[in-house]
Amino acid sequence: MSSPSLRSATKAVIPVAGMGTRFLPATKAVPKELLPVVDRPALAYIVEEAARAGLPEVLMVTGRNKGAIEDYFDRHPELETALEKKGDAGRLAAVHESTDVAQVHFVRQGEAKGLGHAVLQAAAFVGHEPFAVLLGDDLIDARDHLLEQMLEVQAEHGGCVIALLDVGAENIDKYGAVAIEARTQTGSGDEVVTITGLVEKPPIDEAPSSLAIIGRYVLAPEIFGVLRETAPGRGGEIQLTDALAALVEQGQPVHGVVFSGRRYDTGDRLDYLKAVIRLASERDDLGPPLRSWLHEFVAELPAEGESSS
Repeated sequence: MSSPSLRSATKAVIPVAGMGTRFLPATKAVPKELLPVVDRPALAYIVEEAARAGLPEVLMVTGRNKGAIEDYFDRHPELETALEKKGDAGRLAAVHESTDVAQVHFVRQGEAKGLGHAVLQAAAFVGHEPFAVLLGDDLIDARDHLLEQMLEVQAEHGGCVIALLDVGAENIDKYGAVAIEARTQTGSGDEVVTITGLVEKPPIDEAPSSLAIIGRYVLAPEIFGVLRETAPGRGGEIQLTDALAALVEQGQPVHGVVFSGRRYDTGDRLDYLKAVIRLASERDDLGPPLRSWLHEFVAELPAEGESSS
């Protein structure tokens, strides 16, 4: 596999124009991407992941009522001055980190026409080089270098690379699904597969496999030309999955990395709560007292079917 230093991708695109309806009413006023996972917004984890993978330039594709996202990644001189006067070096460093982690740019989608349309808004920013797309609902644990692996696969094979997760046949109708051939192994133990077909949220009995597309992509710039020609698909939206399927039909290489690490879905309310608990319980500052409380709390829970009163 190619050395990471040989890859040409330097930019990441993060679509953040969604309305966050699953978290209403909180998201009436706060973008869902800024809901805290412990003490940092979910979006901060995503930007840090991109920077850690060697992608220092990040484009946020935003929509209406998302101005707070720009504020979060901007400097806040009054707050910084107040923290300096208090001598609160720890919080001051955290505030600086949120603005220094990457060079963040913004573009408005204007009209919500689907993920494919959101990615198309990045064409001028990306230019003619491969780039990554990271969806804000999927947090990948910092100890699992999925994006780095995907960039290496793209540098070796060219074309596009997507992240896959085996979700079981019973759940595949909630995701984009892929047909595959030719499995190989990466150094981390994740499989690399050649993709021969893609379909968005197929009926269970028509799914080509139980491998679901999750929110990480490394895309060749040729995707933009295909997206411009892609008609609205499922839900009346321009689907990125449909554009990738068209590339496969044209004979362009599309590979998948089958992820076997730790992923947290912050777009689902229950999984969001699980992510907060899991990440907080592993921290040095919060973990010990939280784990102790969790043991006590679980021991006091009523058995299934019993009343909690």
